[in-house]
Amino acid sequence: MLLAKIWQTLRLGLKSLLLHKLRSALAILGILIGVTAVIWLVAMGEGVSHQAQQQIKDLGASNIIIRSVKPSTNVSSSEAGSFFHEYGLTRDDLERFRALPTVVDAVPLRELDQKEARYLDRALKIRLVGCRAEYADMNHLTLAGGRFIADDDEVNFENVCVLGAETAKALFLYENPLGKSVLVDDKFYVIVGVTQFRDATGAIGGSFSGQDYNRDIYIPLETLKARIGLAVLTASAGSRSGEIVEFSQITLTVRDLAEVDETSSIIRRLLENYHTQDDYALVVPKELLKQAEITRMMFNVLLIVVAGISLLVGGIGIMNIMLATVTERTREIGIRRALGAKQRDIVWQFLTETLVLTAIGGSLGVAIGFSVPLAVDATRWVMNNFFAEAMASLPSNIRDIRPLIAPWSVAAAFFISIFTGIIFGMYPARRAALMDPIEALRHE
Repeated sequence: MLLAKIWQTLRLGLKSLLLHKLRSALAILGILIGVTAVIWLVAMGEGVSHQAQQQIKDLGASNIIIRSVKPSTNVSSSEAGSFFHEYGLTRDDLERFRALPTVVDAVPLRELDQKEARYLDRALKIRLVGCRAEYADMNHLTLAGGRFIADDDEVNFENVCVLGAETAKALFLYENPLGKSVLVDDKFYVIVGVTQFRDATGAIGGSFSGQDYNRDIYIPLETLKARIGLAVLTASAGSRSGEIVEFSQITLTVRDLAEVDETSSIIRRLLENYHTQDDYALVVPKELLKQAEITRMMFNVLLIVVAGISLLVGGIGIMNIMLATVTERTREIGIRRALGAKQRDIVWQFLTETLVLTAIGGSLGVAIGFSVPLAVDATRWVMNNFFAEAMASLPSNIRDIRPLIAPWSVAAAFFISIFTGIIFGMYPARRAALMDPIEALRHE
């Protein structure tokens, strides 16, 4: 009996809505846009957040990274008529870090930017990185061919190198670079490996700049120190200046994730005690990950509020339409009341019609919401083909964004649409139920 009554109410509701197809379609459209907006905006936010968190995770949650930073005021010393600024991390720092009981590994490296690499008549500006064997695993580098720097290369000061993917492509085109030699600053290095393409990382905070591993050339750290030295000289417009940096970065691996915070505090105190100038930056991925998670949650709340406004507008539209429907059907309401329908029956009838509208709009909104990856890919294709310059000017994390649909956002958007229908449909339904049956029958 109950099911038959519910079915009859639904049938009457659908019949009434179909009498005004355009009006019903517009009401559904308002809810559809609101639900789609919630799913799409949250998916875009999750995609951006995932990229940011993945970059931090790539640094290693149990790692602590210390970078050499050129201070605003440098301690300079005159050498051979030129001025060198000495700053940054030293071998003494490395030994102090290694002596900490919670540190299981310490990997130093030295970076030299804007170096020129040559092969025959081809030249390319690259970043020269003096590193050790652990660097590849630590930075998730995979090899397209050959091998990476080995421990023996460093012990024997071997003149070998590994090329980044873009470096190999630019210098050797379609040749196999393995076994050939590349010239960097008048010094030849034999190529023993080539890395696969790796997405560049964005800058993290103010102390960790973006990294493009594809234009790198890697050589053994001890070979770099022996052949190039610690001092780097630059000349411009009749003046010479340079810098002396032993290590550009030291990456520490902590024994246990729970010991990262305590270890980072100890390292910070060590640096403060032994460095008279502000020439270092401490990056703790674990702390950055917490901050990124908090930012993601705040961003999602903001997006839901913005998208919720669309649902609110859709709800107002539904209430407006239902009020018009009540006015048009005043005589019908009077007849039903005269035939014995109670106020709750009238409320249920109009509330059912509202729920049908919101359920259809919510379902269609969810279906379209799942198309956000296709919409982003289509937008990216249009931008790449018709607005290439504008696309190239965007940050890499925006160009390569991959929206991630959050299951909770789908459920929340749908049920909020239903709740919106109940809230905004209740007033028109009660207004219909509270009509005086006699006055309703007199209505023309």
